[in-house]
Amino acid sequence: MSEQNGSQKMVIVCNGDTPESIMPTLVFGSSGLAIDYDLHIFISPAGSRWMLKGELEKLGQPKGLPNPVELFNTILDLGGRIVFCELALENKGIVPEDLRDDRIVIQKAPTFLMDIEGAGLTFTF
Repeated sequence: MSEQNGSQKMVIVCNGDTPESIMPTLVFGSSGLAIDYDLHIFISPAGSRWMLKGELEKLGQPKGLPNPVELFNTILDLGGRIVFCELALENKGIVPEDLRDDRIVIQKAPTFLMDIEGAGLTFTF
């Protein structure tokens, strides 16, 4: 088991641009942090719009679910790592200034894969 700061790594890949992809990414992510997992979220080009300013706000408060903006902020505030796929920049015409938070890391997939080596839990939405 690979651990950092005594916590097992948990990985979530968001690979979709629908609420059905981002909401479980955020709910599982914040839940993992709450039980002391070392959280790593990878946002693929397909899910990239959720990391743009104003996009999570467009979801509003989904019925029966937590607020997505609050979940996102909680993840970063508690030390979760959100990685934005570098390929999305050119593929989707995004510039780093478009991202909703400067704590989002822009990285290539191979580097992300090296960082998550030994992860105990992996989810894809």
